[in-house]
Amino acid sequence: MSFAQSLLAWFRAPVPPIDDTLWRQAVSRVPLVRALDEPRARYLRQLTAGFLHTKRFHAVGDAALDDFWRLVIAMQASLPALPHGPKAFKGWTNVLVYPGEFNVRRNHYDAPTGVVTDSHDTLIGEAWERGPMVLSLADVALDIDAPWDGFNVVVHEMAHKLDMLAGPANGVPPLPSSMNRREWIQTMQRGFDTLSRQVDRGRKTAIDPYAAEAPEEYFAVTSELHFSQPALLREAAPEVARLLDAFYGPSPAG
Repeated sequence: MSFAQSLLAWFRAPVPPIDDTLWRQAVSRVPLVRALDEPRARYLRQLTAGFLHTKRFHAVGDAALDDFWRLVIAMQASLPALPHGPKAFKGWTNVLVYPGEFNVRRNHYDAPTGVVTDSHDTLIGEAWERGPMVLSLADVALDIDAPWDGFNVVVHEMAHKLDMLAGPANGVPPLPSSMNRREWIQTMQRGFDTLSRQVDRGRKTAIDPYAAEAPEEYFAVTSELHFSQPALLREAAPEVARLLDAFYGPSPAG
């Protein structure tokens, strides 16, 4: 079965093709996609069409969300899904796009004391389990203007979505049969523990210290590095870099 046939079987309806002119315009603005070899670029286009077919985009506030920006988001979200196919998009539907940073109110319940505390976070992206992917359009634009600086909010949130295919995010996404789950857990935990110790000691780290917040953030941050600054990842955490090469395929950054 061809990829196009498998895509049709998965989505159970014809997937509208992406307009040639719009695709070329988006590719010209997204260096991560321009750097792909021809077979993977062709595969990405088909996968991106499936993403656009199944996801609903919602502009929040005055976000200038047009067909071009929907495509830019969809193609970057599809990059981490290349080795995994349409199943990578299971379990959620909506993409919320704010014009810039957005505020989130959280409640924390402390079981031993019964005390509930409120907090407010300012974010550029968020992924909810079986809920939306939420993005700052300003930061999506920044990422395509500086593609090799180690940051990509769409890749970060898509890594969380892959992680959540197995339940609540914990840094262990469903793995292909060629990869060993125990090795993944042990290697990623060692990387996370090493970074956490460095951050706790106040050391400057090559990997963004935000990755030390939790194992799932370590996976998402190192996923960003895999796509946009793999040389830094190979130097800072070579075994983690090797695992992500196996999970995502070769980085478009080389």
